[in-house]
Amino acid sequence: MTTTTQAPASSKTGTRHLALAIIALAMGGFGIGTTEFTMMGLLKEIEQGLNISTPEAGHLISAYALGVVVGAPVLAAVGAKLPRKHLALGLMLFFSIANLSSFLAPDYGSMLVSRFAAGLPHGAFFGVAAVIAASLVAPTKRGCAISMVMAGLTVSNVIGVPFATWLGQSYGWRLLFLLVGLIGIITLAMLWKFVPFQKPHADASFRRELGALKRLQVWLAILVGIVGFGGFFATYTYISHTMTSVAGVPAPWLPLVVALYGVGMVAGNIVGGRIADKSVMGTIYWVLPATAVALVVYAVAAHWAWSALIMVFVVGAAGSMLVPALQTRLLDASPDAPSLASSLNHAALNVANALGAFLGGLVIAWGWGYVAPALVGAVLAILGLGVAAISGAVERRRPLAS
Repeated sequence: MTTTTQAPASSKTGTRHLALAIIALAMGGFGIGTTEFTMMGLLKEIEQGLNISTPEAGHLISAYALGVVVGAPVLAAVGAKLPRKHLALGLMLFFSIANLSSFLAPDYGSMLVSRFAAGLPHGAFFGVAAVIAASLVAPTKRGCAISMVMAGLTVSNVIGVPFATWLGQSYGWRLLFLLVGLIGIITLAMLWKFVPFQKPHADASFRRELGALKRLQVWLAILVGIVGFGGFFATYTYISHTMTSVAGVPAPWLPLVVALYGVGMVAGNIVGGRIADKSVMGTIYWVLPATAVALVVYAVAAHWAWSALIMVFVVGAAGSMLVPALQTRLLDASPDAPSLASSLNHAALNVANALGAFLGGLVIAWGWGYVAPALVGAVLAILGLGVAAISGAVERRRPLAS
């Protein structure tokens, strides 16, 4: 199987310029991760600031996720005819303005609209950023390049989210959006300076991009992400309750717990990118059962603080190893509509977020305890492996198109 690619830009721009281009793309992911995940840590401050209830505050997070799901396919398809650099610039400008509008939003209604708007460019930006990164390197290095772009999102959980949470708690929750807006502006400057210009494909069009949705393998890859990654979010959503109520970790240690989870995500993302370069489907086949095992061990280890902290790192690493392989799989499944196919990965992960949080909350409501979401996550990872096996069987009978 082969895919259509441009000659790697690294031969023209040099290693240093290539690294700066990847860093510029990753900086956008850093800003996106900071605004997405810090909201959860500042929920109480937002409730008080807007004088709203906890469920209403939760709707702000849901509005952002809905924006991701809607915006990923629509903006990627609409921008198909644009040069990729210009599309990335436009999406990051939109993202920056939307976050600055959240900083200025005077009431709950306008905040709800601004959070939805901020989510719209999320998936499309990651989609086009992955395509740009993949085009800058040799085909055998695509997984690694994509993982470096995704590193911005994972590093945000180690640095951006803890800092923005501290900033919001200490000096006002609205400063989160001002900080993210400034990160977006810095990203714009770096994208303009370091990302090389590439002409759009001669046949690129809205209809061509939407053609990706006609392919069974695209939908199977999306389903692997929704189901298989749902277990990751089922665990992550309730990690604070598990750590404090089951493991006995003191509440002031929770930022350390989240940072440890983020460090695991960074490590897993890097390793996942490297092994995806060797075998995309092999990585998926290996990572999903490994994630299931890690989640079962986490459910047992969560009863002691020291073992719980170890498994927080392991679960973060195991889950994030899946992302580069899924991103690459979608590019392989739809080489003539790469921006849309790649962006759909992030729409799928946001659906996985909602699915995991819902199922995890359901078993807690049934009285099964705070370790139950991890066991639900293990089941979801195995179900995701089943979907991946179906995808592999279909490919053996009908190889992916060039």
